[in-house]
Amino acid sequence: MKSASARLYAAAATAALLLTLAAPAEAQYKPRPVEDPATGETFHIEAGASFWNPSSNLVVESAGSGALSGIGGSAIDAKRDLGFVDKRFPEFDLILRPAPAHKFRLQYIPISFQASSIVTRDIVFNGQRYRLGIPVESTLDWKALRFGYEYDFVRKNRGFAGFIVEGKYTDVQVQLASPSFGITEYAEARAPIPALGGIGRVYVVPNISITGEFTAFKLPDSIDNRYAAHYYDLDIYGTVNLTNNIGFKGGYRSLDLGYVVKQDNGAFEMKGIYFGVVARY
Repeated sequence: MKSASARLYAAAATAALLLTLAAPAEAQYKPRPVEDPATGETFHIEAGASFWNPSSNLVVESAGSGALSGIGGSAIDAKRDLGFVDKRFPEFDLILRPAPAHKFRLQYIPISFQASSIVTRDIVFNGQRYRLGIPVESTLDWKALRFGYEYDFVRKNRGFAGFIVEGKYTDVQVQLASPSFGITEYAEARAPIPALGGIGRVYVVPNISITGEFTAFKLPDSIDNRYAAHYYDLDIYGTVNLTNNIGFKGGYRSLDLGYVVKQDNGAFEMKGIYFGVVARY
């Protein structure tokens, strides 16, 4: 009888000891929530502003029209022939996120060049000849507007992957003027360009991410070689989120636009780094 009582007391003491040890362990262990987004991923509106410092390679060719129809144009290198120099441009972004996997995107980059130079060779633009040695004032305005939809088909606490469907509205205008010789000509190309692509983001630590996105479109040459176009857009950047509402980003951007419209051609490449700030709500 005493032996049975001793065993009962020993079992009770052992159970009490286990409960005492388990209580602190349970207090220390807190299961991680299923949804624990990284810093900066809980927003409905995100706005960003950056400064882009690209190197540029701009070539344009414009044939004559109207009474000057049939006069072919020269391939004009904007730097070599017109004296353009690289410069910095602003970039504005807006993302509306009605649901975690769905985003509506808008981006605008006003690109503009101006230069005054002396023509170093005969060039023909829009049917007019600008002869060696005459002064020329030139401008190039490229309004690059993107608007699209992003669906993130993979969403994790530390990253996501998605596809992008967008339209790139491109408006390029080039003007050459030689007031002393009474010559002013311009050429313009405007078109909405569809594009498809993808985006991926990973958080290397909870508040620092690396993002890469690429969208593209290519219209093959027509049978008569009078129409063709391509547009490639690559963007790789890192973001440091100070809080869910504010962060800083920096990256590398590459734009490549080319078009052929009848006897007009354009080839514009811009590549370089940028830095900016993002605000979220």
